[in-house]
Amino acid sequence: MAESAASQQAQPVRESFGSRLAAAMLERGPLCVGIDPHPQLLADWGLNDDVAGLERFSLTVVEAVASLAAAVKPQVALYERHGSAGMAVLERVLAASAEAGVLSIADAKRGDIGSTMAAYADAWLRDGSSLAADSVTLSPYLGFESLRPALDLAAQYGRGVFVLALTSNPEGKSVQHVGGEQSVARRIVSAAAAENQRYEGVLGSVGLVVGATIGSALTDLDIELGPVRGAILAPGLGAQGATPADLRATFADAYPQVLATSSRGILAAGPSAAALRDAAEETLAGLRS
Repeated sequence: MAESAASQQAQPVRESFGSRLAAAMLERGPLCVGIDPHPQLLADWGLNDDVAGLERFSLTVVEAVASLAAAVKPQVALYERHGSAGMAVLERVLAASAEAGVLSIADAKRGDIGSTMAAYADAWLRDGSSLAADSVTLSPYLGFESLRPALDLAAQYGRGVFVLALTSNPEGKSVQHVGGEQSVARRIVSAAAAENQRYEGVLGSVGLVVGATIGSALTDLDIELGPVRGAILAPGLGAQGATPADLRATFADAYPQVLATSSRGILAAGPSAAALRDAAEETLAGLRS
């Protein structure tokens, strides 16, 4: 028993996801490329809407942008629609991303309670799981503390989470904005900030999802993102209408924490890997300027 305890104490301390992400953003810039194999994009690339097309599309994106992006974000639902074979492709995409040295964010938006949440955490964050990503998106709308199994497992294995806080869809306001200055969104932001106190370094491993096209919502709800000390995953750059200038205006002093996500704006340049790289480089230049 004593030997087992000593063995556990001797396990190496893992570098946190927040630390790894901060280093990647410093080295490469604040770009996250969404891997969204929509049926129309597959067709635009001359690919069939099947497992073979799914894999060709996804691995081409990883190959093209791995050296440019701080992270890639496969949209899990677009793999799930192909059943078990589609999820097997997702496993290969996550493995290819790790091999290429780019961080992965599984955009799964999981959220539940008790043993079910623990099972989700086990699938996406545990070492040895074929679906383990560097980080995963989570939905906190059963209460932030319902995410505890994922928060703790992420810390244990040096992985991260991105918690939905303010989304751009019109329906989101009916939940996230409720409460005014004590809004649901503000309480989620505060909870993430408290959770990041367990982490040292520039960024903690608990990030937030805040849409790039939320307009004045942060000001309206009196929300400050800087004290969260976590990355802000901001989808909506490019095809959804947000520009780098919009991101700077929206996030203001918190802009250095923003991991800007572009999906269709870059993916539409395919199927040529060279064209995808050019599109990613152009987007990155706008974010850096």
